[in-house]
Amino acid sequence: MNKKVKQNIYDLSREDLAEIVSDLEQPSYRVEQILEWLYKNYAGNIDEMKNVPASVRDHLNSNYIFKGLEIEKHIKSNDGFTQKWLFKLLDGSLIETVLMKYDKRATACISTQAGCAVGCTFCATGQMGFVRNLSHGEIIAQVIHTAVVMRNSGKRLSNIVFMGMGEPMHNYDNLMSAVRTIIDPKLLSIAARKVTISTIGIIEGINRLAEEKIQVGLAVSLHGTNDAERQNLIKAASKWELSELIRSCRNYYKKTGRRITFEWALIDGVNDSEETANNLVRLLKGIPCHLNVIPLNPTENYKGLPSSGNRIKTFKDLLNSAGIVTTVRMRRGIDIAAGCGQLKAATPPKRSKLQRA
Repeated sequence: MNKKVKQNIYDLSREDLAEIVSDLEQPSYRVEQILEWLYKNYAGNIDEMKNVPASVRDHLNSNYIFKGLEIEKHIKSNDGFTQKWLFKLLDGSLIETVLMKYDKRATACISTQAGCAVGCTFCATGQMGFVRNLSHGEIIAQVIHTAVVMRNSGKRLSNIVFMGMGEPMHNYDNLMSAVRTIIDPKLLSIAARKVTISTIGIIEGINRLAEEKIQVGLAVSLHGTNDAERQNLIKAASKWELSELIRSCRNYYKKTGRRITFEWALIDGVNDSEETANNLVRLLKGIPCHLNVIPLNPTENYKGLPSSGNRIKTFKDLLNSAGIVTTVRMRRGIDIAAGCGQLKAATPPKRSKLQRA
């Protein structure tokens, strides 16, 4: 007889809980009690919910588990501010989550997929291939985990970036469901402007996000100023012309009024020349934006090198002088492979009973 696979309790919506409570002939306020335990108190198990009747707790214990994340490995960086977890999911899939502390904020870098189908040549996640999308609950469980770590240190998790493993726009519905849970004042209550969604430029996703009327941040990875340059670094970029992507970004700003962040991995001798900087100025002309320059982080299967300090400064100064606000991202967690493009878990089985669309 097959053992019953319990569902992640964070996959339950408010409506799901309302149905459970109703079926158990409990008053409707039980829903808010359970949600408070889950998202405000960060309960570690169902039995902590002392003001919830035993019959309800027994039902939840029989059918649901908390988080569904088993810590396989936990590493702390020598920088003293960054730590990374390798989590095993219920089906054996592996994902990584990063927590970065700064003077006035703490940011969780959250994964939306196990692996990634985009195939950026310089990215460790892209090098491992795609396994599956994460569920709403698997995304939220990462946020809860890092929030608990911050609470235990006497501080609060303040920022969320969907820049972990995977392309968030390829898991759009579960991503946005998680975003709504994160920004809901009655649930995790993190301000929408403290949440950033990163994408390599999935135009359909950007267009959908523009209609959401949610004031989250959008970060778009460029890395090249024409289609040939981008496709050399981002395999999936062949599906969308760069001109279409830029048009979509202009539309996004028009719809939302939110300044877009463009990400640029600076690779020595590849995309760090003065000519490239001038081409980038022309490409982004008229788009209210911020350019985030990221010196390439090392990965096992890419031989490119980060640009030198002088080339980084020249690149940045050219863009700033042209009116495009450009900063160099502070490098964190490089020694534990927690930097941009470095997240990589051992590849789990390709087929899964928990596969989600």
